[in-house]
Amino acid sequence: MEAEPGFAHSIDQLKAGVGAVDALVAGISHVEAAETVRSVGYGGWPNMIGEMECDGAVMDGTTREVGTVGAVPGTLHVAALAREVMRRLPHVMLTGQGARRFADEIGFNTQDMLFPDSKRVWSKKLDMVLSDEERAAFPDIPLVPLSNVITDPERVRDTTVFLGMDQTGGAGVATSTSGWAWKYPGRLGDSPIPGAGFYADSRFGAVACTHTGEMTMRCNTAHSVIEGLKFGLSLDAAVERAAEDLLDLGTGFLGEVVIHAFDTKNNHRVVSMNGEVPVSYWYWQDGMSAPEKRQSDQL
Repeated sequence: MEAEPGFAHSIDQLKAGVGAVDALVAGISHVEAAETVRSVGYGGWPNMIGEMECDGAVMDGTTREVGTVGAVPGTLHVAALAREVMRRLPHVMLTGQGARRFADEIGFNTQDMLFPDSKRVWSKKLDMVLSDEERAAFPDIPLVPLSNVITDPERVRDTTVFLGMDQTGGAGVATSTSGWAWKYPGRLGDSPIPGAGFYADSRFGAVACTHTGEMTMRCNTAHSVIEGLKFGLSLDAAVERAAEDLLDLGTGFLGEVVIHAFDTKNNHRVVSMNGEVPVSYWYWQDGMSAPEKRQSDQL
C-alpha cells in the first residue's frame, strides 16, 4: 500500500541526513499540491464566501523557534512559507494579506487555489441555504446567521501534520490545512497556533493535533502533552492527561479531536476523541522496510 503523498519523500530526506523541519516541509508540500487530499492546499475547501485561506506552521524542537502563517490567500505551500517566517523575520506569525505580501517579497507565486470540485460543492451548498434575494446579493449579506447553517460537506476539519526526528535527535513538526470548510472569513484554527495545534521540544518529543481546533486552542493541548513528558509522565499518560481536558469541555463547539505524539524514547501514540471510527495515520521509524498505515486509539 502506497503511503500518503509526500510521506515517503520525508523519509528519504531524513535518511539522507536532512534536518527534521526541512524534511517534513519537503514531504508536506506534496500533500498541499495533491487534489485527492480534501482538507489541505489545492484539494481543500474554501471559506464561506468561496475564498481559499490556508494555514501552516513549523517548529524546530531544538531551538524552539516557530514560524506560522494563517488565513493566507493565493498560496499553496504555506508550511514552506511558515518556515521562511521563522528564518527571515523577528516575528512568529503572519496572517492574511500581510502573509501574502511577505510571500510576494520572497518569490512565492500567487496561485489560484480554488479546486473546481470544491467550488462546485460550495456553490451547490449556497443554493440550498440561501433565498433568491440573498443569493443575488451574496456575499454582501450578513454571514453570522450562516455559520450554524453551512457545515462541512464531509465533516472535514482534518489538518495534515508531519512529525519527525532527524539523525541528530532534533524533533520537528509541520502543519498545513485549508481549515474548516465554509468557515467565517479570517477564521484561524489550531494549526498555526503554537502550543494548541502543535509543539516540538527535542528534549521530550513532538505533538500535533487535527480536527476541531476550537477545542485544542481552549486546552493548549499540544503543549500540555509536552509538559506532561517534562514532568516525568510516560507518553501514554501525558497524552491521556491532555485528552481528559478536552473531554471535560461541556460548552462551545465540540467535535472530534486527534492527538498525534511521539517521545524521545521511541514511543508514539495517536488517539481520537469524540469520533465514531478510528483515524488512519502513517508511521515509520529507522529500520522499517516501509511505512505502515495504522489506526488511532479511541478515547
